Amino acid sequence: MPETPQQHDPDSAGQTGSAPRTLTLRPRRAQRRRARLTGLCGAATVGILAAGALLAPPFVTEAPGPTFNTIGEWNGHQLIRIDGAKTYPVSGSLDMTTVSVAGGPNSQTNPLAVLGAFLDPGRTALPADALYAPGTSSAQVAARNSADMTDSQSAAQAAAAEHLGIDYSVTLRVAGRAPQSAAGPLAEGDVLVAVGGTRLKTYQDLTDALQRTEGKAVDVVYRPGGKDEQRTVRLTPRRDDASGRWVLGLYLKPDYHFPFTVDYGLQDVGGPSAGTMFALGIIDELTPGSLTGGRHVAGTGTIDAQGKVGAIGGIRQKMIGARQAGATLFLAPADNCDEVTGHIPDGLSVVKVSTLDEAVEAVRGVGEGKDPASYPQCGS
Repeated sequence: MPETPQQHDPDSAGQTGSAPRTLTLRPRRAQRRRARLTGLCGAATVGILAAGALLAPPFVTEAPGPTFNTIGEWNGHQLIRIDGAKTYPVSGSLDMTTVSVAGGPNSQTNPLAVLGAFLDPGRTALPADALYAPGTSSAQVAARNSADMTDSQSAAQAAAAEHLGIDYSVTLRVAGRAPQSAAGPLAEGDVLVAVGGTRLKTYQDLTDALQRTEGKAVDVVYRPGGKDEQRTVRLTPRRDDASGRWVLGLYLKPDYHFPFTVDYGLQDVGGPSAGTMFALGIIDELTPGSLTGGRHVAGTGTIDAQGKVGAIGGIRQKMIGARQAGATLFLAPADNCDEVTGHIPDGLSVVKVSTLDEAVEAVRGVGEGKDPASYPQCGS
């Protein structure tokens, strides 16, 4: 789901001025009659489309939203403030990008706004149930967006620490079981302590331990209360993954323990897709020199603790919003390339990234004067 500013004026986004007027010689009568017929047909078409929008299921419209510089200030506060570690001066911009969304659960978007979104290439309109499950309330959406933002900020800190070689630990708590899970007695709330003899301090410890099993049953130490217990459990092939990786079939909620704290001075924005830009901002502030070289960079993408960049929604609107804010370089998740190709605004160079390491390399290289086209591109 796209980052969603909770205060926005979507009906004004993407509007254009009135059509240009030209002076002409007075037409012949037949031409005037055709003009009247054309005008009537055009008005009828607009009326039919507007009526269709009224009768159709609720729509959601998406438009370019504001950008926020992760190494800058917002409302007089540092967007990222780090304590407990040495920080360094920064320059340029590392903008997270957003989408302004109108409509959703329990609301009906103005039909003219829906029509405008269909006609404006910078906006989109789609049925509300394409974004929200039936029966979802606006309060549930806000809570989910807020939780996604918090999770993305924690994952960004972990990914930045991994990139910089900063030690941290994590407590992995079971948040639920996948339908295909064969993880025996492990239940929601249990803490994973060790797998295959490896004590778990990071997500990577878990990943490495599972792959060493080559799919065989493994001993798992877990803590359902105050005492550790051990069971041998069977593993499950990871779905939609041709790499042959194995998983426990559990949903895990991490509790991170870092040697430094990061406070985020941003409010009223939700969703997971700023993770990559948060991680870049943390890295820039913890590293001597300017990562951007003073350039205006923007981007998007979820992030996990291992630094994998994931796909997001609304990337066309985010590229437009980035360019409108002055960005000249944009980082796009590789998995979004099908939506990027053919829709890049003039004056914006787009580099595709799959990992945080790739994102850092591209931003630093372009900041040093390298050609953005020398980095991976969508469509190549």
